[in-house]
Amino acid sequence: VSFTNCSTNNNSTVSESSSNAMYFPPTNGSETWETQSISSLGWNQNAVQPLLDYLLLKNTKSFIILVNGKIVMENYFNGHTATSLWKWNSAGKTLTSTVTGIAEQEGYINTNNKVSNYIGTGWTSAPLAKENLITCKNLLKMDSGLDDTLGDDVAPSNLQYMADAGTRWAYHNVYVKLQDVVEQATGQTWNNYFNTKLRDKIGMSSSGFWYIGTGANLGLRIYFSNSRSMARFGLLTLHKGNWQGKQLLSASWFKKATTPTSVNPEYGFMNYFLNTDKKLYPSAPASAYAHLGNGTNMIYVDEVNELVVVVRWIEGDSIDEFLKKLLAALPAKK
Repeated sequence: VSFTNCSTNNNSTVSESSSNAMYFPPTNGSETWETQSISSLGWNQNAVQPLLDYLLLKNTKSFIILVNGKIVMENYFNGHTATSLWKWNSAGKTLTSTVTGIAEQEGYINTNNKVSNYIGTGWTSAPLAKENLITCKNLLKMDSGLDDTLGDDVAPSNLQYMADAGTRWAYHNVYVKLQDVVEQATGQTWNNYFNTKLRDKIGMSSSGFWYIGTGANLGLRIYFSNSRSMARFGLLTLHKGNWQGKQLLSASWFKKATTPTSVNPEYGFMNYFLNTDKKLYPSAPASAYAHLGNGTNMIYVDEVNELVVVVRWIEGDSIDEFLKKLLAALPAKK
């Protein structure tokens, strides 16, 4: 695969821009998205093709780089296209945490309150005293203390006590209960609240949808969208909830979301994987973080380099090498 600036295979309109001003793409359904060339940014063009070759080797489906909000690279591989809908997997947990934050900002919930305030007691099979320890914030931080070894089903019988809330971190599907909290608190369906308060506000594609698991996948709620929708969301988190001058979610929320949890310093709110002490990605700045989902599906957010990077499908143990190759293409910081 040879590199062509902003190579796409849809009919979207793009315009070349050399301005370093921050850019936000339209939210009116238009596919117009300003671009800028790697040459205008002073990137090392010789490093680009090895980067794409590496992604091909890792069976990547799509790859987008934004700098200052403008598209610098956009590539699709292995039959994937600009309109392909693909699963975010756990990267979509960040959608749930963001909408939870919006519901708190609008006064519907308080994340310090126990979950049962909103969905009633008995939502777990833990003793009531232990269930009442679990706050919405514990679900945001993945430290509910519930047993994570029992699968993704979030029926009460499958949500069993293992440790007091806040004392044990575990990657657990129980987070989906926050969607129930938002529904009960707002009196709206999850889809309606999500669409009107987040998706439409930042222009994510209306073709996106939530998959609700059944059978062996009971309990799963996975978002599907095109790759540009992921890039839009990354642009929102890069700017700490601000979209083109409008604060959709307070910057203080993002401060909390990127604060390491006491029981896992490489995790903030879901799904902010933090590069604390550069342990997760030694090649990246310590302040960078990633919204990750199985596959791996990744939205990499790097404020130091003003980058948002979407990679759909790359082996998890290859991410740091990918970032090393990516950052090698950037001009040296003065």
